[in-house]
Amino acid sequence: MNPDHIVALTQLEDLAKDHMSPVAMAYVSGGAADEITMRANSEDWKRIRLNPRVLVDVSSIDLKTEILGQSFDLPILLAPAAFHGLCHRDAEMATLEGANAAGATLVTSSYSNQPVEALAAAATRPLWFQLYTQADKEMTRKLVERAEAAGCKAVCVTVDTPVLGARQREANSNFRLPAHLGLPNLNLSPAQVGRAAGFSQLLNPALSWKDIEWLRSITRIPILLKGVLNPEDAVHAIDAGVAGVIVSNHGARNLDTLPSTAEALPRIAEKIQGKLLLLVDGGIRRGTDVLKALAVGARAVLIGRPYLYGLAIAGPAGVTRVVEILRNELSMAMALTGRRSIAEIDGSVLWNR
Repeated sequence: MNPDHIVALTQLEDLAKDHMSPVAMAYVSGGAADEITMRANSEDWKRIRLNPRVLVDVSSIDLKTEILGQSFDLPILLAPAAFHGLCHRDAEMATLEGANAAGATLVTSSYSNQPVEALAAAATRPLWFQLYTQADKEMTRKLVERAEAAGCKAVCVTVDTPVLGARQREANSNFRLPAHLGLPNLNLSPAQVGRAAGFSQLLNPALSWKDIEWLRSITRIPILLKGVLNPEDAVHAIDAGVAGVIVSNHGARNLDTLPSTAEALPRIAEKIQGKLLLLVDGGIRRGTDVLKALAVGARAVLIGRPYLYGLAIAGPAGVTRVVEILRNELSMAMALTGRRSIAEIDGSVLWNR
């Protein structure tokens, strides 16, 4: 499919159904239990109203920003997601090709179907690494050391998944990773992955704040905590000395009836008062959503399902198209609210702040 025919991210899920197996579709599109939080993730961004300024010279719009001392062409990253091989034969290498063309950073998953070294060698933008800590501490150490040696610029530790949630679409589809896909970052063959039923065996239910302190001691690159919703945990993150947190409910894939990230982000931003870097994911489908997230206090947003659908529909070009749509919509939203740069976006962009 020609990705130029895609004009909005809201089209992607329906289009992807013709390009993905039912099992892959169930894995990517499904949320936890009754999917209440998954629906709220996108709906709650829509409820926030914007407060435009007029008669501002917006002939030039600058989307560049800086995060952790790294330069970004736009405040949109590709969130970590496992098993890109479900969407395209070239898996994460295809995703990265599309991200490179769009000038976007990929946060690659511990559960990627391509090794972190290959991705880092091909990346033209900063590559970040998402870490699922393992019960075997030495395996966790090796994962972090591999990511750092490969050139990754940050480690995003998933902290909201000690176990998997009630993923009923996955269960109903009898999801299993296809026989040809392994997990090279964990040095697991397809056969070994297949024996890790439900993947809970690859998680670490004992993860605690002491482990975060240990992780900080074994790497020089910044550590972010991915999966923070409670403002008190954000305060604890400041005390733990991490570089930032990603406000996230894991794409609403674990625990249903959690707050949406649009609801959680302002509470966290108010609590920490700028003392900690904030990023956010969950339900970002429009450039206006990006603008609102930045106005509330996030430095950048991450998107997940949309780029996976784009990958399935049109390969690397589909990933690029998804980012381009958001880039264009964000530029338009900034111009129409009288903001010429990311630095000019603050709470005054919001009608009710």
